[in-house]
This record gives sequence, structure tokens and C-alpha cells, in this order.
Amino acid sequence: MLLAIESSCDESALALFERGVGLRGEWISSQVSLHAEYGGVVPDLASREHLNNFAPLLEAARREVGFEGVTEIAVTTGPGLAACLAMGLAVANALSLAWKVPVFGVNHLRAHAHSPFVSLYEECPEDFDTRLADAFLPHLSLIVSGGNTILARIEKDRSLSILGQTIDDAAGEALDKGAKLLALGYPGGPKLEKLAVGGDTKAYQFPRGLVGKPHLDFSFSGLKTSLRYQVEKMGVEAAEADLGNLCASYQEAVVDALIRKSDKALKGGGFKSMGLSGGVSNNAVLRARFEALGKKRRVRSLLAQRCHTGDNAGMIAFSHVFEKRVQAPGMLDIAPSMQLDATV
Repeated sequence: MLLAIESSCDESALALFERGVGLRGEWISSQVSLHAEYGGVVPDLASREHLNNFAPLLEAARREVGFEGVTEIAVTTGPGLAACLAMGLAVANALSLAWKVPVFGVNHLRAHAHSPFVSLYEECPEDFDTRLADAFLPHLSLIVSGGNTILARIEKDRSLSILGQTIDDAAGEALDKGAKLLALGYPGGPKLEKLAVGGDTKAYQFPRGLVGKPHLDFSFSGLKTSLRYQVEKMGVEAAEADLGNLCASYQEAVVDALIRKSDKALKGGGFKSMGLSGGVSNNAVLRARFEALGKKRRVRSLLAQRCHTGDNAGMIAFSHVFEKRVQAPGMLDIAPSMQLDATV
């Protein structure tokens, strides 16, 4: 059995995964309400909370499933907040010494890319490798998290390469910063999405950065600036009166840019499936548009389960299994890489 540990930002999380079975249990402690009063994550506060949270989480995992049979530990090694990552690594190394089992580092973004396949694995673990190779690879991955927007390709040998990524703000940052401009509070993305329901997506014309370019990179910084100019032009009172339409039009610009670039990537790519993952993939409009694109292009669409879209240890465990790493690298003392395409 595998114990996975995640602490890249403001969630402390554990998961137990059994090869040939799937996830046995997941435990998570979120700090969202704690950081809300500051309008964003405070790194020192987040790392302190990890220190407080892991002991109760470990106790819950021990009580509900147990650690008998744990033969390996997987821990997030980046990208993320250095002080927060260090807390997870410390827990992993301490347990490694106590239990005499190896520790493996897992890249957080690669885990997001792999997360849409968790459900496929748990449907039929014994046939997963065959089904994956025959019906789902090559695979187009759209990772949309708070700080990253990436299009990647997963080949039949499970190697991963980046096709395009944001050159400035990520989609999640654009939503959060847009919400901040509209004084919606933190976390901004979900609040903006809620207000956008029923709004007119065509009420305001916001830009779609780089959609006409031949490459697959994204840009969202101009979108945020456009919203600021629109609010200044309208005035605060008028903007508040038309908040639903502003939110709907702004959200549509973000989603439309993501779908257009994904569509461009699919054309001529020979993909058998496409996957959506990352915290922003919780957005209902984006999920619906992504599935519609899959039907349009006759490509299987896989959406990460909502419980695996944010920072979670379930995807860390699965990513380790997905990449079939069996050689123990020994103890880890620092985050070895912050890059999506790095090996650890």
C-alpha cells in the first residue's frame, strides 16, 4: 500500500492507495477560511497550519484504514510554496525512517495531468493498462489551476510534453484578480462563477488573448486590464448594478480562450482522449464546454473528479502509480524541481 502526502499550498492532505484496488481513503484539511481575511494565501501562516494539521490527519487515517502494509510513501516535491512543501517532506522522511520504507517525490502538475484517469483505474484496475493504451493514449491534458494554465500531451509510453502554457497570468489568477477588482472577496473564482449564473455572456466584449496565434500558449493579463478599464468607465455604482453580466462576460472570455486553444490542439493531433484537471476545472461552465468539445471532435473527454481538482493527495498517489516508478530514490530533503517536465 502507498501513503501519499500533499502540502504544496494551503491544503494538508493524505491518501492511502492500494495497487490493483485504488484509493482506500483520503483526508484533507483546508485553510481557505483562515486566509480569506487576508485576500490570499499567506505562506508563513500556511506552513504553520501544516505543522498543526498533519498529526490529526495521520491519526484519522490510522484509525479509519490503518498503516499496516504501507510499503512506500509519495510526497509532493513541487511546484508550490517552499515552506509548505518542506512540511510535507519532513512528514514523509520521518515516516520513512520510522517504517523503513522508501520515499518518492511527485510533481504536483504532473499529478493534475494524470488525475482524470483515477476513475478509469478504479473501474477495473486489472485492465487499466490495456484500456489506457488502446483507447485513451495519446491524450490531451488541459491543466487549469490557480497559478498554471497548461496544455500537455501524454504519449502511449506515458511520457509527457508541454504543448502550450500561459505567458503571464494563469486562468485561475485572471478569475481571482477579476473578482478582486469587482470586490467579491476571496476565494474569488467561485464567487465570480456564482454571480455569473444567469448573466449575459455577450453583454461586454472582453479580449481573448493569443487565440488567433498559431501556437498554443495562453495570455490572460490583458483580460484583467480590460475589466479594470470597463469598471472605471462605468463607475462603481453602475458596475455593482450590472455585476451579473460583468461576471458572466468576464468568465466567458476565460473559458472561451481555454476551449479555443484546446480545440486547436486537437486538430491533427491524433488524440484519443482529452482530460480537464486543476482547481479551475471545478467551474461548471468550463466542464460543460470541455465535454461539448470532446463530443464535437469525437474524442473521449475525461474530467477529474471534483474531489481531485484542487490540492489533494489522491492524485499524488495515483500519479506515482501511473508513472510506474518502482526504484526507491532514498530520502528526500528538498523539493528537487519546480518544473512540470522534470523527473524526480
